[in-house]
Amino acid sequence: MSKLVIRNIGLILSGDLAKPILDGDCIVCEGDRIVAIGNGNELDTDGAREIVDAHGTTVAPGLIDSHVHPVAGDWTPRQSQMNWIESTQHGGVTTMISAGEVHTPGRPKDVVGVKALAIAAQRCFENFRPNGMKIIAGAPVIEQGMEEQDFKDLADAGIKTLGEVGLGTVKAGEEAGRMVAWARKYGIQSTIHTGGPSIPGSGLIDKDVVLAADADIIGHINGGHTALPDDQITCLCEQCHRGIELVHNGNERAALLAMRTANELGQLERVILGTDGPAGSGVQPLGILRMVALLSSLGDVPAETAFCFATGNTARMRDLDCGLIEVGKAADFVILDQAQHSPGANILESVQQGNLPGVGMTIIDGVVRLGRSRNTPPATKLPEVVA
Repeated sequence: MSKLVIRNIGLILSGDLAKPILDGDCIVCEGDRIVAIGNGNELDTDGAREIVDAHGTTVAPGLIDSHVHPVAGDWTPRQSQMNWIESTQHGGVTTMISAGEVHTPGRPKDVVGVKALAIAAQRCFENFRPNGMKIIAGAPVIEQGMEEQDFKDLADAGIKTLGEVGLGTVKAGEEAGRMVAWARKYGIQSTIHTGGPSIPGSGLIDKDVVLAADADIIGHINGGHTALPDDQITCLCEQCHRGIELVHNGNERAALLAMRTANELGQLERVILGTDGPAGSGVQPLGILRMVALLSSLGDVPAETAFCFATGNTARMRDLDCGLIEVGKAADFVILDQAQHSPGANILESVQQGNLPGVGMTIIDGVVRLGRSRNTPPATKLPEVVA
């Protein structure tokens, strides 16, 4: 297998809340897996196909966007925009998860059509990976009339996630809960829309519906776009043990409330991040980085902790093999540094003051995919492919 060595690393962010910063200055990958982490003079770095000199920059797991709405290829009819996925990669994202292909023009709502669209989307994005981006798609929006066999059929076809519960005709808590249970029985994970309506046809999903549905992820608990009242948000954090998803296309004050509540409960492992784009707010290539900076700077959590929300937390919640710098995990990385002329003694201090870092390189499956980002502010130091 091909071998990649990243050496002269200044800081390794693990993505793991239990130990967000790792010792060492070198990572060795074979094929698409991480095989060693530590000090370069103690690791087997011989025979590398490619060597990246990090020049003292920071290596983090590739960021994960837990909530996107793809449609067809790298195009979105929501904004009539091309290359939004590739542009998001310039923001350090290497994996994105569909919360439903709801913007598909003429989206079918009959049971046969719902299943057909999901399976087609799953197959398309399994085969189509712009610049290596991993897109977990094929997320059916549940509709009235679906029965248990339909969820078995979807699972047998390779479907792993449901689209946002509540964006279709199923809006009542008891009905949603029954279908979510069927999905869970067959290994399909679920997300529920939370808050006010986002698109025509969607509706208010309040805390009572969320609790009754018992989906695996409380989708955009800070609203997509309109958040629930504060007491309902804190109630969901306290009474539900499911994932707490915070999105860029939501209410930022509500996102901070939810994160602070999770922190007070000692349950930061439940916090995951998404953008909920493309949406009426547009496409936000830097949406995940902006959420990391927001939560760290105004939520008073260390920057290395906030990076875990966008990496290891999401990977564990979503049962992914990426998001952690750990032996055996996918060799997906983003190499960052403090933005030029930003305040703070280092990248972590700069982010905790609310500044975005500069992305210098993105690596997916052990392959260098992008150099300096065209979207982030320029990094002070840049990594370099030296062999």
